[in-house]
Amino acid sequence: MKNIILLLLTLFCVSCTSSQNIDKSFNKKKQQIPGRIECEYFDTGGEGIAYHDTDRINNGSGKLNPANGNFLNEFRMKEGVDISYTKTRGIDNNPYNKIVPDSNQLYVGWTTPGEWIDYTVQVTETAVYRIGVMYTANGNGSISLDLDGQPVTTPLRISSTYNSQDTVAWRQWHHWNKTDSLTSIKIRKGVHKLTLHIVDHGQMNFDYLEFTRIDAMNKE
Repeated sequence: MKNIILLLLTLFCVSCTSSQNIDKSFNKKKQQIPGRIECEYFDTGGEGIAYHDTDRINNGSGKLNPANGNFLNEFRMKEGVDISYTKTRGIDNNPYNKIVPDSNQLYVGWTTPGEWIDYTVQVTETAVYRIGVMYTANGNGSISLDLDGQPVTTPLRISSTYNSQDTVAWRQWHHWNKTDSLTSIKIRKGVHKLTLHIVDHGQMNFDYLEFTRIDAMNKE
């Protein structure tokens, strides 16, 4: 009987270790730090594992952008995280941008407080990294970041890109801006799980987070 119990415990431990070692990165390609973390390339696993979204519908892919065989329109359309992409015709290339985005760039949108998204990242060297973000925000909001399940930032303010001079109401979600210095954190070399939390207000779109070594910036 004792041998059977030991065997079951061994199998349970092996199973737990194996599940922890499964690569959940999108397309099995870990995003790199230093570099840009593309927000639409979140981990696989679905609701409650790789992300939490307030509904199961992708409000961008397959909805706003109809499923018609176009890769951008259908990108991860069965996932709950809401995804769209930058467009021309005065939508994302409008005169109210502070930074003009490239066209056909996928981004995460329709954000709501309480939502979170995981990213498996490969950090190439231990260093202090400055964090930037390419975004839009219809009102002031905030986000925070975890690393391996532990908070590494306080709530970080995302300044509104609302512009009262733009009379097209829906375009308030398409005024792009970039900040290069939300905060700085030390990250050790290796594979980590980075979690993006929507803390306050929502109504933000995120193209990418950018991690830059501070000493590398000082050498430029």
